[in-house]
Amino acid sequence: MSATIMDIKTIDMSCSDKTMKGRKAPPSHYTFKINSFSWLSKASVKKCTSEEFEAGGYKWSLSIYPDGNEKEGGKDHVSIDLVLVDTSSLPLDWEIKAIVNFSAYNFIDDEYYITQETDVRRFHVLKTEWGVTKFIDKNTFYDSSKGYLMNDTCVFGVEIFVVKSTNRGDCLSMFQGTIRCSYTWKFSNFSKSTLDKYESATFVGGNYKWKLRLYPNGMGEGKGNSVSLFLVLDVSTLPANTKLVVEYILRAKNQKSCRKFSDSGWGSRQLVALAKLQDPNYGFLVDDTCVFETEFTILGEMVARTD
Repeated sequence: MSATIMDIKTIDMSCSDKTMKGRKAPPSHYTFKINSFSWLSKASVKKCTSEEFEAGGYKWSLSIYPDGNEKEGGKDHVSIDLVLVDTSSLPLDWEIKAIVNFSAYNFIDDEYYITQETDVRRFHVLKTEWGVTKFIDKNTFYDSSKGYLMNDTCVFGVEIFVVKSTNRGDCLSMFQGTIRCSYTWKFSNFSKSTLDKYESATFVGGNYKWKLRLYPNGMGEGKGNSVSLFLVLDVSTLPANTKLVVEYILRAKNQKSCRKFSDSGWGSRQLVALAKLQDPNYGFLVDDTCVFETEFTILGEMVARTD
């Protein structure tokens, strides 16, 4: 470059793979000052790690490789890494997306030269750190006329902008062992039923609580012509943002209806026609009592998630 650092505010560091822009304001999240920097190499310190700090609701640390992260191809450079720490409180399938900008302070310019990242970096259980392997080449860094190492002191920094995604999705987890359940409900005094709906006693299926819900005079398209019956899940027994995947059958004697269950309160609005149920030749109503049954298999869970 024909101009010196003092002449421009954007520089392309020799042998670095990042263009850096200078500014007076320090990095907004963290700075790491190191005295007697040259002694790190003399003491064969491969990596110097800062104290923990918080940014974007998470805890991080900054790692400096004085002789470069050679395993990642950083020989003859100073390497810098951002490390996510204390992930014990995060869910098993956690992922954090962030835009990360690193900086090095220039004592001559009295400015921080900062990388201009636009790519979103993904931190997850298999990738808890990310950095710039060729942050500054050593010849530039150790040259006091360049301004990055003065009186054997240097200052590094980082800004972390966590990306909060609103893209929603679902995660389906099928159970390895199917959970089969059944329940029988004897409903007496059918001819005397006056309410729009009735519910059975609560019964347990899997780790959840259920009921059968009966509309003796029907509902929806079954109103006035059929019996409506539903399998109902007690949602208080279900984890938040979760649905069950269930295959089930509802019966009034030998009348069957088989559909897939996708939420609490699903069933058949026209399980059996009232004319058939009240006709003694069909055997649905005996001594003014109906018998309703359900058999169902819990196949898995559908969990809503935000990426």
